[in-house]
Amino acid sequence: MKSDGDYSNGFNGDHHHELERVEKQLPGGLSSFGRAKRRSRGVAHDSRGGLNNGVRVSDEQKVLEKSPPPCTDFDVAYFHSYAHVGIHEEMIKDRARTETYKEAIMQHQSFIQGKVVVDVGCGTGILSIFCAQAGAKRVYAVDASDIAVQAKEVVKANGLSDKVIVLHGRVEDVEIDEEVDVIISEWMGYMLLYESMLGSVITARDRWLKPGGLILPSHATLYMAPISHPERYSHSIDFWRNVYGIDMSAMMQLAKQCAFEEPSVESISGENVLTWPEVVKHIDCQTVKIQELDSVTARYNFKSMMRAPMHGFGFWFDVEFSKPSSSPAKNTSATSVASGSSSMSPPREGNLKRRSNPSDALVLSTSPEAPPTHWQQTIVYFYDPIDVEQDQIIEGSVTLSQSKENRRFMNIHLEYSSAGRSFVKESVMR
Repeated sequence: MKSDGDYSNGFNGDHHHELERVEKQLPGGLSSFGRAKRRSRGVAHDSRGGLNNGVRVSDEQKVLEKSPPPCTDFDVAYFHSYAHVGIHEEMIKDRARTETYKEAIMQHQSFIQGKVVVDVGCGTGILSIFCAQAGAKRVYAVDASDIAVQAKEVVKANGLSDKVIVLHGRVEDVEIDEEVDVIISEWMGYMLLYESMLGSVITARDRWLKPGGLILPSHATLYMAPISHPERYSHSIDFWRNVYGIDMSAMMQLAKQCAFEEPSVESISGENVLTWPEVVKHIDCQTVKIQELDSVTARYNFKSMMRAPMHGFGFWFDVEFSKPSSSPAKNTSATSVASGSSSMSPPREGNLKRRSNPSDALVLSTSPEAPPTHWQQTIVYFYDPIDVEQDQIIEGSVTLSQSKENRRFMNIHLEYSSAGRSFVKESVMR
């Protein structure tokens, strides 16, 4: 998650010229805390938005179709990283994540029982097994990582080889000779869209899903809000003012650059959030197109609820598990918001996308006020804080786009202004 290109990055005037870097000179692969990336699900997304296998492909789509995208060196590294057991252990031990998926499967059992399911990016096969336990007739568990070898053994050990078929390969390449009723996938990356795995779910949908079929999760929403985190700033920057009685303030500029040039995946609390959040992107998995994910831009207008130093912007997401809106089937389970408040925001016209049927919604939230998950929150820090007053307006725009270097990386372009000062920050989430 290193920054790329020219930086303004929270500096006013010409300070950004001190921080110019060439992206290729920067080592990638670790977050600012040195954590290895947790998302490498072993599926690649397809820029075509559909494959020609005779299922739900319009004439216009057929004309625009190309061959499946080649498996690049980046893809190979991506798939290989997911062969490590530690990543799967981290995800499975995330109880909010795993138990919400299990509850969603049971809550939608009437859609799964006796039906055909595809698990996109199956990993160890745990969601596939949950679906089989819910009565699925057949589950296709797809993963391009070598973890598929272990998944097959896990399925065998649980006596489900007759129901769960593990397919070792990319969604773009594997063949399933029937339509499916349900797609399930835990595709979300940091900041929701990092690593572009949603494209693989879209590809599976366009290749195999029956009209009116179920997709779990059904919806996703990415939020952002200004944050104040003086403890983090003090720990990383102010430390250098006095080190065992020695003035090391000459280190501060470099410390800011090293600590804050890239997005940081960490946990914050609701007390760190200065305003109600706003929506960056709302996704309906039934209708979203791959082209929408190439670049996402949102404008925002925040009003600070307190006087505090603003250190950057925080991002988090919710996913919702809802039945298809056209389905006559009724959900018999009670309302459940599995991970607490989904957005931290009160109802505000024009800010939040309304759920089609809130009383039935099962929600997994990575909000600062929700129980912690391995996704935590993603923070884009400024190099220097901005003092804001209560009721002060903070406005601007954010653009998230796939990196040209590697489409699994995400470029972040932030423009923001407050109290007559304007700033730009650009970074890359690697």
